[in-house]
Amino acid sequence: MRAAETLRSEGFDGTIHLIGDEPHLPYDRPPLSKQVLAGDWQPDRVALTTPEKNEDLSFEWHLSSKATQLNIAEKKIALDSGQTIAYDGAIIATGARCISLRMAENLQGVYTLRGLDDAIAIRSEFDNSPQNVVVVGAGFIGAEVAATARQRGLNVTMIEAAEIPFERVLGAEMGTVTADVHRDNGVNVITGTPVESFKGQTRVEKVVLGDGTELDADVVIVGIGVRPNTEWLKDSGLVIDNGVICDEKCQAGPGIVAAGDVARWPNKLFNEQMRVEHWDNAVEQGVYAARRLLHGGQSMDPYAPTPWFWTDQFDRKIQLAGRTRPTDEIKVITGSVEERRFATAYGRDGKLVGILGFNRPRHVMQYKQMISEGTSWDDALNYAKEQS
Repeated sequence: MRAAETLRSEGFDGTIHLIGDEPHLPYDRPPLSKQVLAGDWQPDRVALTTPEKNEDLSFEWHLSSKATQLNIAEKKIALDSGQTIAYDGAIIATGARCISLRMAENLQGVYTLRGLDDAIAIRSEFDNSPQNVVVVGAGFIGAEVAATARQRGLNVTMIEAAEIPFERVLGAEMGTVTADVHRDNGVNVITGTPVESFKGQTRVEKVVLGDGTELDADVVIVGIGVRPNTEWLKDSGLVIDNGVICDEKCQAGPGIVAAGDVARWPNKLFNEQMRVEHWDNAVEQGVYAARRLLHGGQSMDPYAPTPWFWTDQFDRKIQLAGRTRPTDEIKVITGSVEERRFATAYGRDGKLVGILGFNRPRHVMQYKQMISEGTSWDDALNYAKEQS
């Protein structure tokens, strides 16, 4: 949607086809696991467009249509409806889908949360006040669902196979703090134990863990990660490796760019080939990719953002900017970890590479800018001392 809007705002007056496998017009995803699931927002509030706006932009919509093949030589895209669309330029923004657990495929009451229909279905379950909600996976989506369910007064267990939730992103110390926010609010957090199986006739009744523990479950939400939607590009000639491989300016092939969760490109700021699954990146990369496609890349700087995202869990707004690893050096630069209101800087190879904030938005934005400017680790720490 952002890419298509950008094409129009940058002066393109030709035909723009938007192909999407959902029946809905584009909508905002972050509120799905928070305000929509909580029942605070009606589903129509997440819409990103209106009939009036659509008329002004004059897009050709292909909803409930899935792209099945890209033919670069003929510049055509095949849809599952049998229709074929010719193109002069193509923007691949097919995103990602949730990884599911095959052992639960035939049981009712087991969900993943990716789209609007998922959120509506899970909210309907929550409205019926289930006795026991089990969340499999303590990543940020799983944690948001657990927090929302708990705030609705439900009994919640969150299961994580790793010993420390969020460790891969935040490191052991900060991962533990994040998990403790849930424990503080009454979530039963079980770590270091994978899910072995589910029990139930037609509907889930129990979750069986690897150590034999059986948990009563009326509703299960699985949040164990996503996979980029690239299968339809298998024989296209594009390079596919954990996403669509692009150059530093988001070009994936002749007349083809990619953006959002599906795109993997070399981010020179971090000297890393990365694929970013954040809302902010989808917006910014969509805009960049559209400009790259429309104008060519000669006058454009490489796409090298500082990734950033936020997550609301209970009364904590947790924000992370940069590209962090569990082996990074970390330093609490302000606030109190015990009070769950602080900011932690991450350093690697002599540079500031990340900033984590719990209810510290000003610090996160400030240090995010410093990351983008290539600030050294020592300078970042010295700055923190001066401000304390």
